[in-house]
Amino acid sequence: MLKVAIVGNIASGKSTVENFLAGSGYKILDTDKVCHKLLDILPEIKLEFASYDITNPDNGTISREKLGKLVFGNKKFKKNLEDILYPHVRAEILAFFNFNKHEKYVFVSAPQLFEAGMEDLFDRILFVYCDDEIRLERLMTNREYSAEYAKLRMASQSDQIEKVKKSDWVVYNNTTVEDLKSQVFKLIV
Repeated sequence: MLKVAIVGNIASGKSTVENFLAGSGYKILDTDKVCHKLLDILPEIKLEFASYDITNPDNGTISREKLGKLVFGNKKFKKNLEDILYPHVRAEILAFFNFNKHEKYVFVSAPQLFEAGMEDLFDRILFVYCDDEIRLERLMTNREYSAEYAKLRMASQSDQIEKVKKSDWVVYNNTTVEDLKSQVFKLIV
């Protein structure tokens, strides 16, 4: 089994790559979805941020929007949240590998792979690169982020060029979806 991490900064096209692979029958774990699930079940998060309004008033669950605005503007808060989440994410990745141990390839979408220090779990790292200007436009258009909040989210991640240097495979998502798909499937033979 070849364990491949799909990495890329926010709005780079990781989900598009995931969709290509899933559509071809490959097993994929999305660590963003794992984190969203963990927000709902880990009481440590509410305890850590109990002094702040991070819940939905209607049902008391954690508001990802409120939590995001709090932690992406504060490095200490972001680190505290990551310290709670990352050990659980690592465990989910290992369970996914074990469950799919008979597959030829398995893929894990892990946008925070380098920040979390989980490179050791993978045989290959596939980085999805997209120019910052395009990513900013996508965040403002597709996710309806303000320019200020989009830039804050982008700035909260490590530099793309440094991640490219640490990756085994790099695909470029500055042109068409068809071009991106072609690049991905040339790597997986």
